[in-house]
Amino acid sequence: MTEIKPENLTDNPFKLIDKDWLLITAEKDGKVNTMTASWGGLGILWNKKVATVYIRKSRYTKEFVDNGDYFSLCVLPEQYREQLAYCGRLSGRTEDKVKACGFTVEHNGDIPYFAESRLVLNCRKLYAQELNAESFVDGAKDIIEACYSNNDWHVMYIAEIESILIK
Repeated sequence: MTEIKPENLTDNPFKLIDKDWLLITAEKDGKVNTMTASWGGLGILWNKKVATVYIRKSRYTKEFVDNGDYFSLCVLPEQYREQLAYCGRLSGRTEDKVKACGFTVEHNGDIPYFAESRLVLNCRKLYAQELNAESFVDGAKDIIEACYSNNDWHVMYIAEIESILIK
């Protein structure tokens, strides 16, 4: 993998997140866990290059992201679509998803990522806040029923992109 600066990323962020999907990957007590994400954003905030990701409170991966200062966002080639779907469907509480998918864990410093990735964003958490019904504006109240009828709210994480690795 080769390191590039965030400003040299040429991938379309809408395609990366919505179509390619991300694996949010973090480590806790020597164990790596991951989950598929198709909601998020890339941009500039607080004069920093940032990634924004959303993790439901019920997700096991949230414990891993909350445990440390860092996580990675891995983008895998299309040939791994089945494994990406699997990582979004099953919980790491009940099985080792990384092992089941055959992923090879590498580290960039303390940040775990998968060697199979075509792109890795290494992120340092800056901010976390739970979404809530009271913060939705009147014209967007339908989102609450569509996405949060069971009150399993997302926590929004804003993280500085410290480096990007590409194949």
